Amino acid sequence: MSFQRRKIRVGKVVSNKMQKTVVVVVDWSQPHPLYHKAVRRRTRFMAHDEKNECKVGDLVKIMETRPLSRTKRWRVVEVLERAELPEVRPEEISEEQGVAIAPVVSREAEVPAASPQPPEQPGPSEAPPQPRA
Repeated sequence: MSFQRRKIRVGKVVSNKMQKTVVVVVDWSQPHPLYHKAVRRRTRFMAHDEKNECKVGDLVKIMETRPLSRTKRWRVVEVLERAELPEVRPEEISEEQGVAIAPVVSREAEVPAASPQPPEQPGPSEAPPQPRA
């Protein structure tokens, strides 16, 4: 089968939490039928990643293929551009920025013991309504 007949799209990986599967978002635009303004659309494709090499944020080329599962009809052909995501732990972020992380305190320690108070008495302006005659 010729590869020229298959559709090819370029998109960004937004999820790689599945085994050998990535979710790729392809942005495209079309003119609005009445107002003729370019309307941006976004399509999500489930694509097969045989080597599990795609990371979130990578720019990839996907190609149409035979159905691999109920929702997977595309496969990753190549990774065009790698995403540069820093591997940083939360402790390192707080130390670098000088932000102190408050220790976790239980709610029970913050709330003082409630003392029994007498019920509030209505004031002179809050007289009960008078029955109509």
